[in-house]
Amino acid sequence: MLVLKIIDGPDKGKRFDVPDWEPQLIGRSSEALKISDQTCSRRHAELTPDDGEWYVRDLGSANGTYINGRRIGSNRIKLHMGDLIRAGSTVFAFGARRYGGVNNPVRALQDDFMDAIVEQRFESNEDSMIMAVPDPAAAAQEHLRIIYELTRITTQNLDRESLLEFVMELIFDEFEPERGFILIQERPDDKPEPTVVKYRTPPRSQDEGHIHVSRTIVSHVMNRGEGVLSSNAMKDRRFSSGDSVRNYAIRSAICVPIRYHDHTYGVIHIDTSLKNYTFSDSQLRLLTAIGQHVGLALSNLALYEQQLQGARLAAVGETVASLSHSIKNILQGLRGGADVVGRALKKQDLALAQGGWDILSRNLDRIYALTMNMLTYSKQRQVEIELTKLSLLLQDIVALVQPQCDRRGIALITDYDPDMPPIPLDPGMMHQALMNLLINSIEAVEPTSGIITLRCDYDMVDDAVLIHVSDNGPGIPESEHSRIWLPFHSTKGLRGTGLGLAVTRKIVEEHGGKISFESTEGEGTTFTIRLSTDAAGVLDPSETLATSSGAPAPPRGESNERSHSESSERDSPHDEEPSVPETPFDLD
Repeated sequence: MLVLKIIDGPDKGKRFDVPDWEPQLIGRSSEALKISDQTCSRRHAELTPDDGEWYVRDLGSANGTYINGRRIGSNRIKLHMGDLIRAGSTVFAFGARRYGGVNNPVRALQDDFMDAIVEQRFESNEDSMIMAVPDPAAAAQEHLRIIYELTRITTQNLDRESLLEFVMELIFDEFEPERGFILIQERPDDKPEPTVVKYRTPPRSQDEGHIHVSRTIVSHVMNRGEGVLSSNAMKDRRFSSGDSVRNYAIRSAICVPIRYHDHTYGVIHIDTSLKNYTFSDSQLRLLTAIGQHVGLALSNLALYEQQLQGARLAAVGETVASLSHSIKNILQGLRGGADVVGRALKKQDLALAQGGWDILSRNLDRIYALTMNMLTYSKQRQVEIELTKLSLLLQDIVALVQPQCDRRGIALITDYDPDMPPIPLDPGMMHQALMNLLINSIEAVEPTSGIITLRCDYDMVDDAVLIHVSDNGPGIPESEHSRIWLPFHSTKGLRGTGLGLAVTRKIVEEHGGKISFESTEGEGTTFTIRLSTDAAGVLDPSETLATSSGAPAPPRGESNERSHSESSERDSPHDEEPSVPETPFDLD
C-alpha cells in the first residue's frame, strides 16, 4: 500500500495510506489527502496508479507541483520510492506501507524451536562500505548503482522512519527477498523493535505474516557487529501443523548490523524459502555495505537533530530574552500609571487620575498588541477570505489610531476612495497588519511635527489594490535594509519587540500579496502592501492563495524593525497526527 508522509509544511507529521488501485487528489479539497496548506490549490495535483507503478501530474495549480525540486507540468511523471513531492509549501515523502495488516509480525525463537546454520560471516566496518564483493571489478558497475541510489536516499531531508522505509524498498528491488524487516535499538539497554516490515506477497493471514527468526543470530549480529548468512529450519512440533510453517520451514536468510564506528543501531534481516533460491556470499557483503551506509545516515540524522535541538533552544532563549525586555518595560509603564492613579485617589484629583489612566490604557494596548503579534507569528492559521469593503476597514483603523496621533500632535492624512468595490481578504488579519504599520509610523515620527499618510490606490492593469503607509520619520538606515525582516530585530531599542513587521509580512503573504518598503535616511519611510482584487482567483475552488512570485513562500522567521499591533486572533484547529501501531519485538 502506498504511503505519503508530510515531512514539511503546516501538516508536518501527517501520514496517509493510499489504496493501490485508487487515484488520489492532492489539494485542500481532497477527502483522502486532506491538508490545510493555504499555498496549495484545492485541486493541486493527481496521483494515479498504473500497472503497479504510480504517476503524478499537476492540475494547473497556481504554485506548481515539484518532484525532487523540479517543477512538472500536466504530463504524468513516474514516481520512485524516496521521491519528494512538493505542492505549495507541503512536501510529501513517497513510500509504501510495511506490515500488510499483520500485527506483531516479528517473532524471535529460542534454539529449542529453530536451528540456525551459519554459512558465512562478514565483519561490518568502514572497509565493507567500499568493498562489497571479493572481486570489486566483477560487480563494480551494478554495486555502484546501488550505492549511488542509497546515497541519494540517505542524503534527502527525511525522518528516520521514512529513510528506513525507502532503504527497505531498495533492498527488495535488488535482493528480491520474500520478507524483510529492520530492527532499531533506541538505547543500548533497550530491546530492538521492528521499525519497517515488508513482504513481497502480502500475507493471507496473521499466522502466515509472522516472521520467525533465530534469537541467537539476531543477538550475534547486534553484539558482534557481523553480517551473517544462514539457513533457518523449524524443529519444534508445535510449528509443524501450520500451513505457513510447512511452506516456509527452511529459509535462506541474511542478517546484517546497521552500524557506524562502534555504535550498532539495529539490524537488517531478509529471507527467502529454499524452494525459491538461496542468498550468496556476495549478497551478504553487499547488504553489509548497505547496513554501514544506513548506520552513517542514522548517525548524521542524530547529529542533525542534536544541532537542531540546540538551535531551537538558542532561538527560544533569544526570544525569551527579547520578549522579557519588552514585557518588563510595559509592566513598568503599568506600574507607573497605577502609582499615578493611586496618588490621584488619595488627593481626590480627577485630572491627575485621568493622566494616570492614560498611561495605563496605553500600556494595556501595548501588551495586548504584543500578545496578538506573538500568537499570529507563532501559529499557522487558516485565512478566512471574504469580500470586504476596504474603505470601512481603513476607517475603523483610523478611528483607533487617531487618539494616539492627537495626543502626540501628529497629522494623520488619509486618501482612499470610499466607493471602492469589495476585495477578497481576511478582515481581521488585514486589520492587524495595517495597525502594525500605522503604530510603527506613529512611534517613528517626532511629536508635533510628524506626518503620516494612509493612501489606497487601484491598479486597473494588474487588478490589484496598493495600500501605502508613509511617514516623515528618520527613515531606516541603509545598513538595516537587509536586516529589517530578521527575527526580533528592532531599531527602536527597548520600545520595540521586532515582531510587528514579521507579523504583517506573514499576513500579507498568506493573502497571496506582497509587502515592500522604500526608505531614505532623514526623509522617511513608505511601506506598500499589494493585494489582488480578483475574487475569482482567490475564492474559486480550483485556485490557490499563491504568493506573488508564483512559488510557495510561507513566511518563517522574518521580523520587525518597528512593532506592536492590536486586533483579533482567529485560532485554527490543530490536526492530530494519525497514530501508527507499534510492533514490539521481544528478545527475552
